[in-house]
Amino acid sequence: MSQTLENLGRLIGFNSVSARSNLDIIGFIETYLRERGFRLTRISDATGQKAGLFAETGPSGGGLLLSGHTDVVPTEGQVWTRDPFRLSHESGKYYGRGTTDMKGYLACMLSAADKAAKRDLKEPLKLTFSYDEEIGCVGIQHMADRLAPLLGTPRACFVGEPTEMRVAVGHKGKAAIKATCNGQSGHSALAPKFVNALHLAAEFVVELGKVQTWLATQGAHDAAYDIACSTVHIGKLTGGVALNIVPDHAELILEYRHLAADRQDMIMDLIRDAATRVARRYQPDYPEAKIALDRYNAYPGLDVSEGAPVVALAQRLAGNQEVTKVAFGTEAGVFASLGVPTIVCGPGSMEGQGHKPDEYISGEQLAACDRMMDRIVDEIAI
Repeated sequence: MSQTLENLGRLIGFNSVSARSNLDIIGFIETYLRERGFRLTRISDATGQKAGLFAETGPSGGGLLLSGHTDVVPTEGQVWTRDPFRLSHESGKYYGRGTTDMKGYLACMLSAADKAAKRDLKEPLKLTFSYDEEIGCVGIQHMADRLAPLLGTPRACFVGEPTEMRVAVGHKGKAAIKATCNGQSGHSALAPKFVNALHLAAEFVVELGKVQTWLATQGAHDAAYDIACSTVHIGKLTGGVALNIVPDHAELILEYRHLAADRQDMIMDLIRDAATRVARRYQPDYPEAKIALDRYNAYPGLDVSEGAPVVALAQRLAGNQEVTKVAFGTEAGVFASLGVPTIVCGPGSMEGQGHKPDEYISGEQLAACDRMMDRIVDEIAI
């Protein structure tokens, strides 16, 4: 495992928080793979400050695809007892921001690349590295159009989010929405004469609670998830300038996470209807009262049949027969939408270590992932 630990130390040393450029870590990965003979395609974003990467080695054909993201969540507001951007080791645990989510898997990917470069291959090994996953799978969606013709037709894609090396066949899709409430400004001494935008917002929150109740009682259910139904969540509410001014503007940031059986358009219609009901209560006195909705980001869920060939292949290569579904979103749904059979499987525990201070990954989990990578290289080698 020495190669993987060396890779992990280098990767952790890059502060690749999503708000920052990731060009330094992508540059390191490019150099590492170029030295091992991989064919490389960099996919830059519109700003030129972020980039993804596609790499492959071996003959043309389907092959196997490994995928991971280079960005990590911030450390601000967390109390760390060690440098988050310097790999440290204690009692079989390797500490650093991103060790579990998901630079541990990236380190194993690079080790697999090193091993594949030394073998004669009958099928290609393909690798993708993305950016801005942590802010809503943004990067991979920007990359998708350029990535699609490069991918070809892999037999399987392994997205390496932390599943404790279990084969994950599903997760919910997600959409993020900004709701802007339009009311009237006026002096607070005359507040009843005006439409308070915060009142619209508060009533909209209540109506969204009713949407959640409908989803829980009449929507789809999947007992494989901790929360068996689709969900609606309000994460932020802002509005008002001063206590003595009636607010004419308020804003909510909300999301829904949906099961595959609950269509996104259906949930969006429920939310639009809720916004319309609230606005209509105020429009007789103020016709301009409204709640405008902007769905500014969304990514697809993943829903793979446990009987699909990709699941049996993943179980064999992971050396783990356990199948699960995960609560968090991943980039797997994007690859599936491109026609690539995709599962999620990687080292570490999102619940136990991901996004937490003193994030770590165990040596046992890294070793288990390395064993999977060995089997993957053996699978495509002559």
